[in-house]
Amino acid sequence: MLPDDVFLLRAPGAPALLPDGSAAIVAVSRPDRDSDQYRGGLWIVPTDGSAPRQLTRGHSDSEPDVSPDGRWVVFVRGGSGKPQLHLVEAAGGEPFAITAEPLGAGQPRFSPDGRRIAFVARVPQEGRYVPDGDPAAERPRLITELRHRADGIGFVRDRTRQLFVVEVPDATGDAVAVPSSFRLTDADSDVDAPRWFTDGRSIAAVLARHAAREDDLRRDAVAVVVPDELVGEQGTATITPLTDADAGSSLSVSRVLPAADGRRVWLLADDAGESGRDFIAALTGLFEVPLDEAGAAAGPARRLTDPDEVDLDPAVLVELGGDEVAVAPLRSGAVHLCRVGADGVLHDLLGGAVVVSAAAFSGGVLVAVRATPSSAGDVVAVHGDDERVLTDLSAELRATGRVRVPEPLVAHAPDGYRVEGWLTTPDPERYGAGPHPTILTIHGGPFAQYTHAVFDEVQVLVEAGYAVVHGNPRGSSGRGRAHGRAIRRGFGTVDTDDVLALLDQALADDRTDAERTGVMGGSYGGYMTAWLTTRTDRFRAAIVERGFLDPVSFVGSSDIGWFFGLEYLGEPETEADLVAGQSPMAHVASVRTPTFVIHSEQDWRCPVEQGQRWFVELKRRGVPTELLLFPGEGHELTRSGRPAHRVERFEHVLRWWQRWLPVEPAGATV
Repeated sequence: MLPDDVFLLRAPGAPALLPDGSAAIVAVSRPDRDSDQYRGGLWIVPTDGSAPRQLTRGHSDSEPDVSPDGRWVVFVRGGSGKPQLHLVEAAGGEPFAITAEPLGAGQPRFSPDGRRIAFVARVPQEGRYVPDGDPAAERPRLITELRHRADGIGFVRDRTRQLFVVEVPDATGDAVAVPSSFRLTDADSDVDAPRWFTDGRSIAAVLARHAAREDDLRRDAVAVVVPDELVGEQGTATITPLTDADAGSSLSVSRVLPAADGRRVWLLADDAGESGRDFIAALTGLFEVPLDEAGAAAGPARRLTDPDEVDLDPAVLVELGGDEVAVAPLRSGAVHLCRVGADGVLHDLLGGAVVVSAAAFSGGVLVAVRATPSSAGDVVAVHGDDERVLTDLSAELRATGRVRVPEPLVAHAPDGYRVEGWLTTPDPERYGAGPHPTILTIHGGPFAQYTHAVFDEVQVLVEAGYAVVHGNPRGSSGRGRAHGRAIRRGFGTVDTDDVLALLDQALADDRTDAERTGVMGGSYGGYMTAWLTTRTDRFRAAIVERGFLDPVSFVGSSDIGWFFGLEYLGEPETEADLVAGQSPMAHVASVRTPTFVIHSEQDWRCPVEQGQRWFVELKRRGVPTELLLFPGEGHELTRSGRPAHRVERFEHVLRWWQRWLPVEPAGATV
């Protein structure tokens, strides 16, 4: 990929199926050069393999859901104003708005009878976030709790996300007025992931409602009663816990799905332990909560999947009928699709080198969104253990001839531990057989994984003539709980051994150059990059991006600082030597490697002070260094930042590597 090939990426969202399963409604998003934003509409994708057709052409349409009778599609339309819910007939027509929430609306879900739609929306405190207002003139914020802001959002306690219901309007006339929405909740923390119970009288959702919610990470599944008539005082609906942290539940719930038979709810959750903060490699599992005849929990949640080996994508949970659901386990760089029942046994539906991100089931038809080494994402119909590919959204990207497929790479650390990753090399017709300058890139998290999906970072570097090594050291997800917890209170130990073992294995290949190597990474990968430069001078240069570089200041500046470093590394006040032993900043005087520091000004996950201080400490010690700051961007710049900023970042990355690891095409002469 060239940096500009970012504009060829197409990303399908979660599908919604027509009731008979004949077609999926899918939002397809793409970076747009002219507007410097992400644009996209809804597509109707027939499941028989016939050609998809576009349903809407909004600025940014997403999150579709289909009415039970198949007539209507509700979706979120973004644009110049706040995103609002819109309706459009599945057969086609002009969409119309059905919400006008001051900060926008999202996560729409039709009720079982199709008369109502549940959704969530942030409710601003009076006098805040006023359209065309002056934020600098607002009254000061009084902060009383640790959890008060989030990367990519900003301050959250003065605009909590609440649960609403709106009635589907009569659309028989020429014009449809925006109906009034009814707010069900008035919680002091965000309500998420609404799903209707089959009787239409309650909505299941996720909410931290327990007394210790400010001090831990637990979240309950709850049932919110919907009044027969949407009248009366808003925000006063009855909320009943389905899991109960106040009664001892240690779960942090991410998804709740009421079963069609009304006898249970399915949950995706991880176990936060007795402290409520034991999040490190807490594998997301499938749970079942039995319900009594009144719809209340009849017992505690029962974990169905293995707590030490099975880790599920927290966004994929689809009922298949009977006693089975579809889930997506993470497995060594893949995310597969499996069916599972009350016995907890996983049966593969989509396997191999795929990365499943969403699924839907209706009318006996199962569809999924999955990426591969040559596709950034496509919709497929799943039949048994086979698939029928329904879209080809990466065709234009592949047609450039600039997509290189990574080769699996296996190494062994000094203690014999198996390390898995990939080596990707440049096109030999343009860059020769090598040896090529080689870059080790390290992912964030740390409990995350590089996957088989097309990865623009690798593709851009390879297109520029670099061999790239990337993989999943201890601390990553995808290989179970012990693998993920191996670096707890030991950052920079076995993870260092693993990434260097992977690099050394790649450097045994004649196509790579052991004398010309670089290292780069973001977030935890930024930590590891900085840490490596405090340990060794073997790299010609480094790129430290949005790094976690000083665990001491991180505690007071990051949106997750109040628990992340304390749980992963230790308590700076009482375990100063332990924390310093894992801190790049404590060892910055050892760095001699030229380092490019990249950070976003609005990053609240790894705050910009981390990158600024690393730059200053290197600069004043005479280490060649530069600092690149992106205005208006947060921690997710490389994935969802402004398209122009993503392109500019790639251009600066290539400029830096060309300075320290110059590449010449094959046959070039000086």
